[in-house]
Amino acid sequence: MKFEMMAARDSLQDQLASNDATSGMYVRVHGKNLILGREETYQEVTERVDMVRLTQRTSHGYGLSYKRHTGRWERMPFEGTIEELVTLLQEGLTHMVAPL
Repeated sequence: MKFEMMAARDSLQDQLASNDATSGMYVRVHGKNLILGREETYQEVTERVDMVRLTQRTSHGYGLSYKRHTGRWERMPFEGTIEELVTLLQEGLTHMVAPL
């Protein structure tokens, strides 16, 4: 895992924890992707549910995707810095990151 993606993950985790809409979410790195999700429990079974993905497109620019019910990632028409995309998730797309 590249150092820059580890640093981005740690920064993103702090930003998510600072807001009620996104607190409790996990962040994992997969290549150039930062995958955000929640741990959900159903009938005493806990599993990780990936919800949205930030894909690095430039040195500081990311694209936003969401995970469909089919398991495929669907690109959304949003790009920006991590901070801009987190603000979008926390203020405009809270339904995408709400607990199930």
